[in-house]
Amino acid sequence: MQGIIIENIANLYQISKLENKEEIYEATARGKFKKEEISPVVGDLVEIEIIDKENKKAVINKIEERKVYVKRPKLANITQIIFVVSSQSPKPDLLMLDKQLAFANFLGIKALIVLNKTDLDKKTEFKEIKNIYEKIGYTVIETDAKNQKGIEELKKQLKDNINAFSGNSGVGKSTLINGIFKQDITLEGEISKRNQRGKNTTTAIKLYLIDENTYIADTPGFSTFSIEEIESQTLANYFVEFKNNIQNCEFVGCTHIKEENCGIKKAIEQGKISIDRYERFCKIYEQLKEREEKKKW
Repeated sequence: MQGIIIENIANLYQISKLENKEEIYEATARGKFKKEEISPVVGDLVEIEIIDKENKKAVINKIEERKVYVKRPKLANITQIIFVVSSQSPKPDLLMLDKQLAFANFLGIKALIVLNKTDLDKKTEFKEIKNIYEKIGYTVIETDAKNQKGIEELKKQLKDNINAFSGNSGVGKSTLINGIFKQDITLEGEISKRNQRGKNTTTAIKLYLIDENTYIADTPGFSTFSIEEIESQTLANYFVEFKNNIQNCEFVGCTHIKEENCGIKKAIEQGKISIDRYERFCKIYEQLKEREEKKKW
């Protein structure tokens, strides 16, 4: 029988049967996985053997090949990340957003930007942010989660995906998720309560089924994921509007930082690339470069 892992607590896996997703089995993993140095994670498609049908007990025999794997928090096969940015309170963290967008591009999965708390932005400064990212091809949705504005549009974008929500603390991820389910599910709180651990310390991950083939991954700490897998030298490849201008650089291996005859810098002068996005690229590049230098020592 095939299923998808929707939760893992203390190496006990909750498996949702693919042909009937409401049917859940509790499974352990075969010892062979430990020898192969692989562990099942939430999001994995697996083959299970039922050992007690009445009590819904099973064992995992096989982990299917992963299309995507995120190391921290451990999560497989997500197809879309929803990056939630607060228009006000807290202020928009666009450096974090650009890091995350680059990482989604690196993983080869879809990225959706949600500008939440638009009701608090009396000067509508979020419109400028929206224009920058829509211009380079991202879908940007405006929401006021507390008043249910934009929720239906967001739900349409989630369809047929395994979705992970990301964003700094306080941006309104839980309120958005509650709005999607139309009840105060507050996913992180539910998990924390069950584990009897603090909301900010829980590492439990769970997939919640919205409808057929559509999931939301509750991923505490997802906003802190590391992008160290990206090499500083290749970072520009994951800034979507940079890629087509790299070929105009004079030197192969151009870092786009100190070089003069740089295709990306020319594109900035021509108004094709946002100077603000470029400056954030430089900061991320330096952070990655610094980590790479430290590793050498």
